[in-house]
Amino acid sequence: MVSQAGLRFGTIGRRGALAVLLATGVVGTRLWLRWPDVAAVAVTDPVQSALMARAAAEGVVVRHSWVHLDEITPQLALAVLVAEDIEFFQHRGFSFAEIRVAMAEARDGTRVRGASTITQQLAKNLWLSSDRTVVRKVQEAVLAADLERFLAKRRILELYLNVAQFGPGVFGAEAAAQRFFGKPALFLTEDESAQLAAGLSRPSLWHPGVSTPDYADRVQLIRRRMTNAEFLWRHLLNI
Repeated sequence: MVSQAGLRFGTIGRRGALAVLLATGVVGTRLWLRWPDVAAVAVTDPVQSALMARAAAEGVVVRHSWVHLDEITPQLALAVLVAEDIEFFQHRGFSFAEIRVAMAEARDGTRVRGASTITQQLAKNLWLSSDRTVVRKVQEAVLAADLERFLAKRRILELYLNVAQFGPGVFGAEAAAQRFFGKPALFLTEDESAQLAAGLSRPSLWHPGVSTPDYADRVQLIRRRMTNAEFLWRHLLNI
């Protein structure tokens, strides 16, 4: 025989489960209704990223100029890859090696970046907030998987280099090259490329013209990585 207390508990339990399902459905529907058209950026250049929009809303003067990948020196692409995602051409949106490196840097007290791949960073910069929440990280993961599904590596890299923040209010390789070196992104040198890539983890603090020791060390680290990552040229020249 089932007691009245058991009946009440069962009713409450069923109601609670139903409420959770309904709430999950509502949240899921809201996310779906606002979900970006990831496939569209395979052929359409975004006019503005979510990160640019937030900066503009805060009164920051946004510098941005879109260029094709062929108009950006491969030196900058190489510098960015060794700085942010050296396994870019091997992974499908997520890199366990990057996670391990980030954890090692955190243990050493020299952490300067997260474990996000270029694809994950692109998803966040294009469409998401900078909130460190579980929901945002889940969205980032799903969008990164979609980017890898619908876009070629060449296009993902092109998008990233055009929307990444290289300094206060400076977005994209071309705007950064013009702002800091007075030249097109196609003509950046190896050292200039390393300087730009070094600031990606802290663009508001680290960028060409800054003379802090930490930034200088980061630039030199990227220069050394570029020298030791010749294998990446094969990918860059064939994408």
